[in-house]
Amino acid sequence: MNIISIQNNIGQPKYKQIILSIEKAIEDEKLIKGDRLPSVNKVCLAFSLSRDTVLLAYDELKKRGIIYAIPGKGYYVKSVETTIKQKIFLLFDELNIFKEDIYNSFLNNIGKNVQVDIFFHHFNGGVFQKLINDSNGMYTKYILMPTNLKDIAASIKTLPVGDVIILDQTNPDLKSYPAIYQNHQKDIFEGLQKGKERLSKYKKLILIFPGFREPLGMKMGFEDFCAEYHFESEIITEFTNREITIGDLYIIPNDRDLVRVIEKARDQNLKLGADFGIISYNETPLKKIAANGITTISTHFEAMGKILAEMVLKGSKDQIENKSSLIMRNSL
Repeated sequence: MNIISIQNNIGQPKYKQIILSIEKAIEDEKLIKGDRLPSVNKVCLAFSLSRDTVLLAYDELKKRGIIYAIPGKGYYVKSVETTIKQKIFLLFDELNIFKEDIYNSFLNNIGKNVQVDIFFHHFNGGVFQKLINDSNGMYTKYILMPTNLKDIAASIKTLPVGDVIILDQTNPDLKSYPAIYQNHQKDIFEGLQKGKERLSKYKKLILIFPGFREPLGMKMGFEDFCAEYHFESEIITEFTNREITIGDLYIIPNDRDLVRVIEKARDQNLKLGADFGIISYNETPLKKIAANGITTISTHFEAMGKILAEMVLKGSKDQIENKSSLIMRNSL
């Protein structure tokens, strides 16, 4: 018990004093990896503390990866690395250039003494739920990208509500959680609205929307725009075995479909931006120069990563809508 020191009336919560005492004992090598900590009951009795106070301290050390629990036996030192103040579970849908921009921006702004472990669910609800279950209680923050997966809210609700941030897409089932997200329905509507003058030269707007990974709001915003401004429109699930008609404008969320459309136009000897048009979703450096410049509707991914880091550091409880813009180029 001599590793823990508790003082009254010093303006510091007693659970914090327990944490600092254990950190100092590790730094002074009074505790080494594998050592057993005093039991919760012993600490309670020695310092007249409630179980909740001691458990709060031990749980925080556990989340930071400093200690671990063996049910029925007690708590043990897992790591002597006490400089890690936050241990973050980051769950993306998949790795692509957009997520890489968010991730790098987040790392650049989160500061030192933070460990970030990244995982991917690949749009598989079972994988999502298993990763949540396996990580529960092991991290100080859980940053989750639920995309459009169904029946996962119950798994998310098993995590401490104050430790969760929703990233990129949210829904009414997750309204109690802080979030930094895209409003896809609003973004595509306003993006098309800003380009309306150039859109007017096209006969038909065609959205390629497979519907598996793409946010439903994207389809809804497209339908809203075409209805309000009386554009002839079509929604297709894929671009295969299809001729491009002069006067078509393709709105393309998926870069594989973008390549297919450009290749088909080349085969048909059609000129992009004159015979037909393209608006791609999500900005990348390549789209600045590909096919003499591809117009995009895109959120600001680096800004999203920076805001996410600020939310973690400040303990923000807000739901923040990340900005989006239409970037006009020669394909429109």
